Amino acid sequence: MTATTDDVWLPFPAEEIDGLPEGLNYLFWDGEPDYPGDPADCAYYVVPYMKGPEVAVRPLASMSAVRVVQTLSAGIDHVEPGLGLLPAGVRLCNAKGVHEASTAELTLALILGSLRGLPGFVHGQDNEEWRSGFYPALADKSVLIVGYGSIGSAIEDRLAPFECARVARVARSARTTARGPVQTLDDLPALLPEADVVILSTPLNPSTQGLVGADFLAAMPDGALLVNVARGPVVDTKALLSELESGRLRAALDVTDPEPLPEGHPLWHAPNVLITPHVGGSTSAFEPRAKRLLAAQLTRFAAGEPVRNVVTTTG
Repeated sequence: MTATTDDVWLPFPAEEIDGLPEGLNYLFWDGEPDYPGDPADCAYYVVPYMKGPEVAVRPLASMSAVRVVQTLSAGIDHVEPGLGLLPAGVRLCNAKGVHEASTAELTLALILGSLRGLPGFVHGQDNEEWRSGFYPALADKSVLIVGYGSIGSAIEDRLAPFECARVARVARSARTTARGPVQTLDDLPALLPEADVVILSTPLNPSTQGLVGADFLAAMPDGALLVNVARGPVVDTKALLSELESGRLRAALDVTDPEPLPEGHPLWHAPNVLITPHVGGSTSAFEPRAKRLLAAQLTRFAAGEPVRNVVTTTG
């Protein structure tokens, strides 16, 4: 059993989370300058959500007794720079199950908004212009999902009613799913020329940083749409700008590199690009799902049972 003196740092007040186990000392910290207690007493650290790597990593060097670091994001790249500060045996867990629905919803919104020309209609409404005409449909398109984890799978679930010609899937490891085969990154050169829509939902790691560079983009067919709901650095921004400014490709981006996209950056006004400000998981679905995850994880932790969603263990 976990000692009753163990501190748990939460980014929500404990009284707002139903189902938390007794016997743990819950402290509220959402990235403020002052810590809620001594980091050396923290056994379970829940990283503040969307506060950036500086906040996420700041207390780690002092957390000599921590046993679990829990993110509330699907990605862990904002925490990874501090893992070397932790003692051996600390489990790093992500928020699998929290963001799939919201991110998949936004992915479909970005695809449909871009293909059907919604930004142009908004500008037309602002200017009282009736911009009728024919626009591309998602129906009959060939879609490629690069990064077929739980979010990629949730995206395909939502693509199913849209009568796509086919959906191809790529992940780190080849496997077979109920919907069909998952191929590897090595198969991209053969898959990209056939993809009308390429969706990026991969984690950011050394194998995916800069994955979408000039060669990747050149392999996409004329008029294809790139959708990024992964991380900005998966895409080479300079290479993407070149394709957008030539008019050959379209893009719909929830994440960018740099991020936030600074004022005056050419990506803001590049042709055929739709940008949302990293809001894939920031919906009304986030908080209740995040709280359910924390209650379940901490119940297991307090009972001495293995926590779930372990991405890596320090060593």
